[in-house]
Amino acid sequence: MAKIIVDGTEIDVPAEFTLLQACEAAGAEVPRFCFHERLSIAGNCRMCLVEVKGGPPKPTASCAMSVRDLRPGPNGEPPVVLTTSPMVKKAREGVMEFLLINHPLDCPICDQGGECDLQDQAMAYGVDTSRFAENKRAVEDKYIGPLVKTQMNRCIQCTRCVRFTTEVAGIAELGAIGRGEDMEITTYLEKAMSSEMQGNVIDLCPVGALTSKPYAFKARPWELSKTESVDVMDALGSAIRVDARGREVMRILPRLNEAVNEEWISDKTRFIWDGLRSQRLDRPYIREKGKLRPASWGEAFAAIAARVKAAKPEGIGAIAGDLASVEEMFALKLLMEGLGSKNIDGRQDGTVLHPKFGRASYLFNATVQGIEDADVILLVGSNPRKEASVLNARIRKRWRAGGLTVARIGEPADLTYAVTDLGAGPETLAELASGKHSFAATIAKAKRPLVIVGQGALTRADGLAVFALAAKVASSAAEPAEGWNGLSVLHTAAARVGALDLGLVPGEGGLDAKAMAAGGVEVLFLMGADEIEVGPGPFVVYQGTHGDKGAHRADVILPGAAYTEKSGLYVNTEGRVQLGNRAGFPPGEAREDWAILRALSDVLGRKLPFDSLSDLRKGLFAAHPHMAGIDAIAAGSAVDAAALAKAGGAIDKAPFRDAIGDLYLTNPIARASAVMADCSAIASGRVPAAAE
Repeated sequence: MAKIIVDGTEIDVPAEFTLLQACEAAGAEVPRFCFHERLSIAGNCRMCLVEVKGGPPKPTASCAMSVRDLRPGPNGEPPVVLTTSPMVKKAREGVMEFLLINHPLDCPICDQGGECDLQDQAMAYGVDTSRFAENKRAVEDKYIGPLVKTQMNRCIQCTRCVRFTTEVAGIAELGAIGRGEDMEITTYLEKAMSSEMQGNVIDLCPVGALTSKPYAFKARPWELSKTESVDVMDALGSAIRVDARGREVMRILPRLNEAVNEEWISDKTRFIWDGLRSQRLDRPYIREKGKLRPASWGEAFAAIAARVKAAKPEGIGAIAGDLASVEEMFALKLLMEGLGSKNIDGRQDGTVLHPKFGRASYLFNATVQGIEDADVILLVGSNPRKEASVLNARIRKRWRAGGLTVARIGEPADLTYAVTDLGAGPETLAELASGKHSFAATIAKAKRPLVIVGQGALTRADGLAVFALAAKVASSAAEPAEGWNGLSVLHTAAARVGALDLGLVPGEGGLDAKAMAAGGVEVLFLMGADEIEVGPGPFVVYQGTHGDKGAHRADVILPGAAYTEKSGLYVNTEGRVQLGNRAGFPPGEAREDWAILRALSDVLGRKLPFDSLSDLRKGLFAAHPHMAGIDAIAAGSAVDAAALAKAGGAIDKAPFRDAIGDLYLTNPIARASAVMADCSAIASGRVPAAAE
């Protein structure tokens, strides 16, 4: 630690701190445009100038000088830094005056208005006049894709966007051309950026040069209600803020959560909101003579009750979908138990994961933050860039820090970091587990080996045998670090871990999702289960939000609430319990899913033991106490992970296939989104990436 005096306050800070960080630790506010805590230092906006006593007789860029570079006073006194001296005030006013020379006066029509760093800092540190009267420069707007809108006249060349795409997103597609007044930020060939995290440059841009294209001219920030929630587009559970106007979601932004997503979100998370109001189910429907007709809730419940009462308990089944909250899955399980049915499954993708093997058998046991401690990473049947884009950025962050080896068994793909391809299928994994593969020595030497098992390996017929081999590899380190459990499952569905925690798996003699969908039951309840094909035979009751695959097959449709329209618990891939809050209300006659099940249970004569969400949660917490620990992880037992390694079984020779084909069309909300359709078309090559 080093002593430093900031504006008369003496503090101890680490010697590697920049002066900017030291000043903020002392409580002094230092303005900045180009500096960002998660990006490399550029030092090119000069807004963070401070005065250093004993230093050069001019202001110093506080982001580019560290505390260890300061000299003590003549008698050994701690270095003195001033942030409010006349020299600093005059210097900042001059910098702001230069920044505004070419900046257009279009604040009234700028989407950044009301939350613009340049506006705020011009008010706080600028002057009310300018000595420059020259014409402002004009820059042609650049096409960089369907997500980010450019107004490059406003650009102040802070290069945050360039550093983000290069360092965090891992794509070298954005950069600067020209010098001085002619400098421009561009993709050179004006092609759409290929990163699935490019939308984060909108948050990083301190002015209105890069704004959201789908959100353009839609609303002002002061018109919106802001609700903290969690994302359900993948199993990571990124912290988000949902901004709504009335019932309508207008945009989705990231929230800071160091343990999960830091401050990034994927493009699917950010731009999915237009799908929340397209193709929505807003009233019940009943199929008569092959066609769906609108119905009342009473008619729909009566039609369901007639079929349920005519069926035997073993002829009734239920499948929970990928976006379901814990509360509604708990209510669904209670309803199936009340009807005497053991046919229930929360694994519509057919994964072999099962709670009987212990909680450690289906969690990302190393935790998301634990990725930064790993020294070897092995990907088994997983493409984290598609399955959890923000988690993939965390792996890249660890890789950039150095000392990390990443290897893969599965389909080759660009993951934005160097990967060693070991093989395509289970045979390579078997060689690793037996120690015959050359890479086995690398894992044996590791202190914290991390084996990430994807659903591409676990949804196969030999998934359990593959998982056992992966568990054996994860435990093959000769001297592992104390408390380290490197066996980590990367899920693709937000509801999957919650379903496994609740035990949404077939009871003894019960049918799994595949058997039920193939016609093994007479009455089948689909709770938002759209990713499974239901064959002819069952009477299908679909409870969901969109007119997607499940609704097309349904005999009765019960309109539910989307994740932004209800309060619900979700458990992410690492087992962290998270709370999503309601930002608006469902359209028309749609209701929250737990409430639909409660009303239906009354008609079926199997009344559920709760009348409110708080009552439901009391029952949930009593049955599953760890669900009450919001933002906490109830870790699985390492003993269970070790026992899994002994499961054995025969493996198939077929290579692993990625669990996700089209990143942008993985759920009903995404398939209803016009923005996601555009992204999908560009990613697949159906539409050229270049501007027309």
